[in-house]
Amino acid sequence: MPLRHRVSVAVAERRPSRRSGADEGFVMSSPLALMSAAAVLMAGVAFFVTDPATPDGDQAVLVTAPAPTEAPVVLDPTTVEKEKKKTPPPVQRGEVYVSVYNNSNITGLAGTTASRIGGAGWQVTGSDNWYGTIPATTIYFPPRFQDAAELLSKDLGITRVLPAVDPMSMDRLTVILTSDFA
Repeated sequence: MPLRHRVSVAVAERRPSRRSGADEGFVMSSPLALMSAAAVLMAGVAFFVTDPATPDGDQAVLVTAPAPTEAPVVLDPTTVEKEKKKTPPPVQRGEVYVSVYNNSNITGLAGTTASRIGGAGWQVTGSDNWYGTIPATTIYFPPRFQDAAELLSKDLGITRVLPAVDPMSMDRLTVILTSDFA
């Protein structure tokens, strides 16, 4: 004989009974039905607990701001100072080190380009040959020197600017010249 539970929840099914009117109620024939009814009851309680009423019982009121006017905006001096700090300082060529490498068959290409870079105010640390294959003349930069790399690319007319990779130095710009630069 299945276990029966008496529950006074409207979700349960109603079964006819031979009991007196005072004894009547809903009968649930399985624990699963009882758990379902409890879940519905808990959902109802959760709805009332999370109702957006304020602690004193009043309903929360949504207040909308008036439409913005065309009045001029006056900035606080501290706000202006904070905005200035967000923009990176301009690149100082004399504070950035540059290494120049030749990856072509053109003798002296790195040396002449290094002289040109130094003449523009950059700190050239040296020039040498690069061993490996570079598809086109490139300026390589460590993450913190991206703005400097872009400025040097304008100075030299080099359009290919990429993040530095191993074995390149991570404290300076690396310029690798190919025969397309000559």
